[in-house]
Amino acid sequence: MRTPDDDPRPYRPCVGLMLVNERGAVFVGNRIDTPGDHWQMPQGGVDEGETPREAALRELGEEVGLSPDQVEIMGESRQWHAYDLPPGLSRRVWKGRYRGQTQKWFALRFLGRDSDIDIAAHTPEFSAWQWASLDRLPDLIVPFKREIYLRVAEEFRPLIERLAAEARD
Repeated sequence: MRTPDDDPRPYRPCVGLMLVNERGAVFVGNRIDTPGDHWQMPQGGVDEGETPREAALRELGEEVGLSPDQVEIMGESRQWHAYDLPPGLSRRVWKGRYRGQTQKWFALRFLGRDSDIDIAAHTPEFSAWQWASLDRLPDLIVPFKREIYLRVAEEFRPLIERLAAEARD
């Protein structure tokens, strides 16, 4: 049996978006393609010739229906974070070309109103959305992404706490 460590397939380059409102809550969407509760932050592939920052802003429009002027980029992860998809899933998605994804994460301050969010603006990926506390994120996410969510939450925690403190003042 093949283990993830001996899988020769590459990781798919991807971006992840931690969209944060003024109270320090994080946007999560429930995946439309999987029944039940499968919440995640927006994410998507980096297209050929596109920078991660450009991909992040494109994905923001596609998955959340927001334009770049409705957010402020507060931070970018110091490193790329990789995860392996479960073996059965990795053979089905992306035509089996990738073992998982490597992600560059962006913390985005939401400057608009909740009514600006339109998860059906493009081909919908989410059936519902909500604002969740930073500490609740790991409990909402599928297990194979949990470690990345913990690392990204800790890296961006100072930015989010500062934002929430400014809103209270």
